[in-house]
Amino acid sequence: QVQLVESGGGAVQAGGSLKLSCVFPSILRGSVMGWFRQAPGKGREGVADMWARGDRTYYADAVKGRFTISRDNAKNTVYLEMNILKPEDTAMYYCAAAGGPDGPASTYWGGARFGYWGQGTQVTVSS
Repeated sequence: QVQLVESGGGAVQAGGSLKLSCVFPSILRGSVMGWFRQAPGKGREGVADMWARGDRTYYADAVKGRFTISRDNAKNTVYLEMNILKPEDTAMYYCAAAGGPDGPASTYWGGARFGYWGQGTQVTVSS
């Protein structure tokens, strides 16, 4: 069973920084990895994704210049470094991997179809 495990969320003040981590199984080393978020009362939205070799990335306009996605395939880990955080960044952040079953849980974004999901880590930014 494919399992993605996020960590690194927390509560920070506006202008602060956090770095999220997601550990994935070795079988996903060749997969596009991404980060999504969902704020209360809103739909899930893509934040950033990165191709397996790190040669292609995609960012949502709302986070460009503030967030950076990276990955270390040797450690089976993908990261999301978040700087200059804003209250509107408050959300549950989910790690995702491309592939998996093409069903209701699949989301197409940033050039890939994401079918594997973590449980999420909460990020809260206060003003």
